Amino acid sequence: MASSKALLGAIFIASFYFPASIAFPAHHEGAHPVGHSPKPKLGLSPDFYISTCPQADEIVVSVLKKAIAKEQRIAASLLRLLFHDCFVQGCDASVLLDDSKADASEKNAIPNKNSLRGFEVIDEIKAALEEACPHTVSCADTVALAARGSTVLSGGPYWELPLGRRDSKTAYMKLANKNLPPPNATLHRLIKFFERQGLDKVDLVALSGSHTIGMARCVSFKQRLYNQHRDNKPDMTLEKRFYYTLASVCPRTGGDNNISPLDFVSPSKFDNSYYKLILEGKGLLNSDQVLWTGKDQKIADLVRSYAENESLFFEHYVNSIIKMGNRNPLLGHDGEIRKNCRRVNQVL
Repeated sequence: MASSKALLGAIFIASFYFPASIAFPAHHEGAHPVGHSPKPKLGLSPDFYISTCPQADEIVVSVLKKAIAKEQRIAASLLRLLFHDCFVQGCDASVLLDDSKADASEKNAIPNKNSLRGFEVIDEIKAALEEACPHTVSCADTVALAARGSTVLSGGPYWELPLGRRDSKTAYMKLANKNLPPPNATLHRLIKFFERQGLDKVDLVALSGSHTIGMARCVSFKQRLYNQHRDNKPDMTLEKRFYYTLASVCPRTGGDNNISPLDFVSPSKFDNSYYKLILEGKGLLNSDQVLWTGKDQKIADLVRSYAENESLFFEHYVNSIIKMGNRNPLLGHDGEIRKNCRRVNQVL
């Protein structure tokens, strides 16, 4: 396995300035897939667009570089968008649909409202894809390609991405409220949320590593600071200095939309520092810290292993994100290829 260490430089330096035509060049260490890709669902293939839109990935990455150079945080937002799509009826771009007469948008579900971001970047990518390859690349695959590109441009692993998903014709707001894990979830609940998606404990711990980049709003972790067990007391698993740092950003009243990095050591680098911080009692969300404190030996051992071995984390992460993306895709004549990711195609 090629080392990924060279990718861990600052995201705002060289990674944004590779020409789009060599977005993932062969000599670049991050260009080599890691892990052992689970067998794709029938109909999904990394070569799905090889003849119909061979430049699809280059188009996606060229837009991403500009977007991330403008706002580093958008990489994490696009990665999160993939999870919030896939955990609701599979990776079918249902999360991108706006409100319509027929459907309530998943964007207004409790876990997503005023929180989920990156839709404008997806719009820009999709417009570029439509110009180059009209009615070819689905919105579902656009989200998946944007998530992989965001990971790589943040210093994380590259993987062979199975493609060929089609787009849902409906949104699933009720399922979004039901299936997306809340930030204050217990470990037992997290395991159940992931099992519902056909994902196991290894997938839970590996995919939680997505929190190595990005930010979270105070409303997502304020309960830990002031009322963890509805007793007006903080979460005692929080390291004390970390607690005071968070309290200075998130007061007891107000400030719900203030933000704090999920990984304050390297918030724009996709690396294993997320796990190192958890071992120190410095996981930001309850759903982060319980991976260590939740009294599940297998999960705790995985946290320690990833903290000690970044290559292992990358390998497991790739396996798990492919596994998540392969679950229940729309294929063949199911669904459609949306021209505009925000609404279903009009029937003429």
